[in-house]
Amino acid sequence: MTVQDIRSFNRFYTNVIGALDYGRHLYAPYTLTESRVLYELAHSPRTDAVDLRTELSLDSGYLSRILNKFEQDGLVERAPSEQDPRRRRITLTARGRDAADLLDERARETVRALLASVAPDDRQRLAEAMRTVRTILGDDRVPRREDVVLREPGPGDLGWIVQRNAARYAAEFGWNTDYEGLVARIVADFAEDHDPHLERVWIAELDGRPVGCVMCVRDDAPGTARLRLLLVEPDARGLRIGDRLVEAVIGFARGVGYRELVLWTNDVLAAARRIYQRHGFVLVSEKPHRSFGVDLLGQDWRLDLHGASD
Repeated sequence: MTVQDIRSFNRFYTNVIGALDYGRHLYAPYTLTESRVLYELAHSPRTDAVDLRTELSLDSGYLSRILNKFEQDGLVERAPSEQDPRRRRITLTARGRDAADLLDERARETVRALLASVAPDDRQRLAEAMRTVRTILGDDRVPRREDVVLREPGPGDLGWIVQRNAARYAAEFGWNTDYEGLVARIVADFAEDHDPHLERVWIAELDGRPVGCVMCVRDDAPGTARLRLLLVEPDARGLRIGDRLVEAVIGFARGVGYRELVLWTNDVLAAARRIYQRHGFVLVSEKPHRSFGVDLLGQDWRLDLHGASD
């Protein structure tokens, strides 16, 4: 392979994805770099200017001009970081999140159109080739926390939630297909009838594959949201994915006006319970039961959203 081979491929691929065609509707009214900054802000709940500059390898002056433009357009807010007052924490406003969501959907539409031109038998080959490129040029580096993206579910992701919950809990705790049936009903209820302003699903993605999920749905009690189906794949644990998913639910629930957040779990799920405790959930009741083919101790946890903080 020569330098020219790589440069030729780069020119080919940028043309395929339309990265240089600013006349298209994909990025308008933002440049590719501005769109990428919006994307990072939308998928990283705790981001400051230093994080953005490091992650995107941007010149500090260039990034500052982008953020100034976003602030003038009402897309972002800047405030001192809670962890380090010398840093500036950048957060999207509601208008900024709408803009990021629109750009994300346009990108998804573009990729779906691209995949539609690929024969089904060739898609696996394409995926493997892309993984090979990432592995070789990535120097086999260990995944970092910032490599994980939280996004909304796409086609097939809700089915993935059911399949992975069933497989993981069977492998780790010996639960039978009754649990798969429960998860399937929860997911089906959400898919068939949910209020997008008050209910949401997050998928955690690493290197182009889903590695975690969580749901926020309305509870029967007025003013109460319920956290459901928190899951992180074993090979992706240690990257704070569980914490980020729970943080996303808490932030969303508080932002749309819920007064409290509740969840039901079982005492054998020790790692999940530690996450809940770290974020202020309080155990309110316990009850033994036999479900999913095993004896369990069910637990109800509650978080007062007015008293909770980031």
